[in-house]
Amino acid sequence: MKVGITGQAGFIGTHLYNYLKFICKDIDLIPFSDEYFKSEELLTNFVKRCDTIIHLAAMNRHGDPQVIYNTNIDLVAKLIEVFEKNDVKPYIIFSSSTQEDLDNPYGRSKKVGRQLLGEWANRSGAKFTALIIPNVYGPFGVPFYNSVVSTFAYQLTNKLQPKIEVDSVMNVIYINDLVEVFKKVMNDDNGRVKTLKVEHTDEIKVSELLNLLHNYKNKYFDNYTIPKLNSKFEISLFNTFRSYIDPSHFPVLLEMRTDSRGYLVEAIKSHNEGQTFYSVTKQGITRGNHFHTRKIERFCVIKGEAIIRLRKIGTDKVIEYKVSGDKPSFVDIPIFYTHNITNIGKYDLETLFWSNEMFNPNDTDTYFEEV
Repeated sequence: MKVGITGQAGFIGTHLYNYLKFICKDIDLIPFSDEYFKSEELLTNFVKRCDTIIHLAAMNRHGDPQVIYNTNIDLVAKLIEVFEKNDVKPYIIFSSSTQEDLDNPYGRSKKVGRQLLGEWANRSGAKFTALIIPNVYGPFGVPFYNSVVSTFAYQLTNKLQPKIEVDSVMNVIYINDLVEVFKKVMNDDNGRVKTLKVEHTDEIKVSELLNLLHNYKNKYFDNYTIPKLNSKFEISLFNTFRSYIDPSHFPVLLEMRTDSRGYLVEAIKSHNEGQTFYSVTKQGITRGNHFHTRKIERFCVIKGEAIIRLRKIGTDKVIEYKVSGDKPSFVDIPIFYTHNITNIGKYDLETLFWSNEMFNPNDTDTYFEEV
């Protein structure tokens, strides 16, 4: 299946693209750039290559509300014009929002865009599915734009004070759950033109959300202890919080308690279950070159010298941490960062690894990708 994603570079688009590229093996991704909407030739070439188009491209915020509405309707109109001019009928999956029910320019633009694409599908005989999506949160969302979760997490990790405007109850879905909905819909043959409501996975008041994030800041960001995570939601929220920590926060030096017998270091403090691994790595050898989508993982070198390298999936920038057992420290690995560790010393490298999950060979959450 040849799949293109408009808005590929956005929050949902980036996660969906990476999910289809690295985790699904039956998809041929057709690259998209926002510049395509400025060129009929480029947009035409794009739609002709796609069996399925997931239309995510949209404007969420702008100083002039009318610009939001006009922009989003214009994007839909350009797609329909290209479809009809070239007689192409890809399967369209349209990302709408529960804000359709609100009297705001974004919600109105989503509702009208859904109606326009549905009318085109009925005229042309094409297949069309619209998804009504609740509030989405997850790693790497843009603060002050994508969600209040992104905004609060960014503020707390950058010494800013979050402020609650309205303490309402939010219906939310985690980005990993949403991309699985898209994948399921891509293979759904029940009905040619339809609208589906995506169910939220969790409900939480804004004040309760902020309390959880404050807890992560106090226990983890300030005091290096993995907080108690009581549910899948809290794990997802904690991983979202971690994604806003600047890489310069690591490596974290550990306190060495020394006496005549030697020294003692507290490498891992956690309120959760999990599994600790111990490894010996020979000189010059590299371990890893993979990433995780949900696991919380800590690397702690206790003897020898190493370089830990990380690269965020979909980017080229490599982050390097030089660590040594002479100055024990740890690096926590963010999700969606491929990572490895290389022995750069003269002797064996000894490392402790901790994960919040017991290893399950049938569900490793491990996807190989060179750093």
